[in-house]
Order: sequence, then structure tokens, then C-alpha cells
Amino acid sequence: MATDRKLPTFDELPKFKDFTGCAWEVWGKDDQLGTVNLLTEEVVKEASKEIKTGKAIGLNWPINFPAKPAFHRQAPVHEIIFHEAYGAVHDDILHINTQSGTQWDGLKHFGLLHHGLFYQGAPASSFQSGNLKQNSPADINPELIKYGIHNWAQHGICGRGVLLDLVKYYEEKHGKLPYDPITTHAIPLADILDCAKKQGVTFRKADILILRVGFMKRFNGATEAERNSLGEKEETFAGIEQTEDMKRFLWDNHFAAVASDQPALERWPPPEGVAHLHSTILGMWGMPIGEFFDLEELSKHCAETGRYTFFFSSWPLNVLGGVASPPNAAAYF
Repeated sequence: MATDRKLPTFDELPKFKDFTGCAWEVWGKDDQLGTVNLLTEEVVKEASKEIKTGKAIGLNWPINFPAKPAFHRQAPVHEIIFHEAYGAVHDDILHINTQSGTQWDGLKHFGLLHHGLFYQGAPASSFQSGNLKQNSPADINPELIKYGIHNWAQHGICGRGVLLDLVKYYEEKHGKLPYDPITTHAIPLADILDCAKKQGVTFRKADILILRVGFMKRFNGATEAERNSLGEKEETFAGIEQTEDMKRFLWDNHFAAVASDQPALERWPPPEGVAHLHSTILGMWGMPIGEFFDLEELSKHCAETGRYTFFFSSWPLNVLGGVASPPNAAAYF
């Protein structure tokens, strides 16, 4: 795909029943990359110019956290095996839900709920659940693994990253964060735009947008009881608002992906009668959603240097047919 290809605006995209902004087939009827298509070789090459000092910052929370995940997900289990017979050999085994901590939501994760459809209109009934066993790389059934996370893993999610530090923005404006990140609160588009203006950030096509909303800071300073409650109480989180203007902003800037430090990118739960933004971002556009990104060190470095753009690199786990993955993400300055 040429980097200068003109994409339709949000308002030019067709509707699908009760959903606006349907981008199915924008990249062809057989596409399985979604907006990752924007991350062309030319885009990656241009983004690499952000690397000036060589400073690298990981954006991944330790896979051990949270110990009690939200949304009733399995807690991570890490087992060390010592092979005593060999004198000095260890193995280890990880059991994780790929969405319990830092993650990319993939195209099979969340669709148009009341229509039973995923990206490209793929019916939920067309996907196999259970153990997707693969015996040979020479004998892989493409229907079994369609829309899997392996597509992004084999392409990479690499380009120019842009951090909008809403925590810093609000604390400078109000003296403190005007909401609790672990309660339901909508971040309005106006604040996102004003934050970008104050940081001196302008967006480019194929940017990877990263929002610091405050969960990591809140969790790190929480009591043990508060941390444990994450996996026990009904989920409530701050996140971006579910409005048509927010959709228009995300699509018309043609971001390749969007991520935040929150357990859910969007306000959770949505207002009554309002569809999840996940349905549009993943189900209508095929845009990766990153959650639980650890942005604390990144935010400090950006504030110290005054640089809020960087080269972003992410290589998800190459799991054929996978639903989601830890991102293995980093920022380079």
C-alpha cells in the first residue's frame, strides 16, 4: 500500500446497520491487518529518525501483574523447574491469559456484540474455540487461524509513537487528577486535543497514539486491599469517551494503533444504551487497542526532555490464530 494513498474520512465511511464508520474492505476483502496496513516500510523508515540518543524504555508491566486480574481473567502463574540431575539447569512455565496485563487486543477479541460479527463482518460462529492445535508449519489451516494475532506479530507494530500525558496535563491544570482512574469517568476529546496542543504535538498519518490516563500511578500507590479489589469488584475505569467526535478523531488522524495505561482504553462501562468503542475500533476498523501499558518511566523521560514523540516498536507473540498478546513494546529516543 502506498503511503500517500488517500483514505476515506470517517464521514465518508459507510454505515453498517446501527454503526457508523465501517472500514471493512478499505484494505481489501481479504485483509487481516486492519490499520496496521498503515505501517509501511516508508513509514517505519521515517519514524526511525526519532532515534537520536539511543535511549530505550520498555512499556511492558511485568507479566506477573496484576496478581488478581479484572474481568474474571485467570491470574498469571509462573513455575520454575530445577533439573537437579544436571546440576545447574532451570526451565520455567508460564500460564497466562493474554489480556490479564499489558496487552494488544486483537481482531478476534471484540466485535459487534449484538450482531455477532467481528472485523470484516466475520461471523462469530465461523471461529473455532478450544485447543487450536497445530502439528506442522507445512499443514496450517488458514480458516482455523484467520484474523489471529500472528498477522500483527509477523508484520510488527512499529512506527512513530506519540504520548499524550493526560495525568501531567490534569495535574498542572487542576493541581491534582480530577478523577479516580479506577472509577467510571469519561476523558473528553477536548482535553485530549488541548493536551496535545500544550505538549506541542501534531499528529502524522500512521502514528501510534498512547494515552497516559493514570491507572499505573494509581495502582502503584494503592493499598493491597485496593489492588486485590481489581479482580473482585464490578469493573469501573476511566477512559476515552464513546462519542462520534472521538471516533472521527481516531479515524481521521489515521492512527495505526491506540493504547493507554488503563485496563480498558474506553470509559468503563459505557453509558447505558451506548455501544462499546471496542466494537468500532476493533470490529469496524481493525485497529489494535493496547491496554495496561506501563507509561511511568516513559512519561518522566518525555517531561524531562520535552519530547513526546519517539520510535515505537512492538512484536506481539507469534501465536497462530491468537486472540491477544503481550506487546513486547518499547520506545526509542
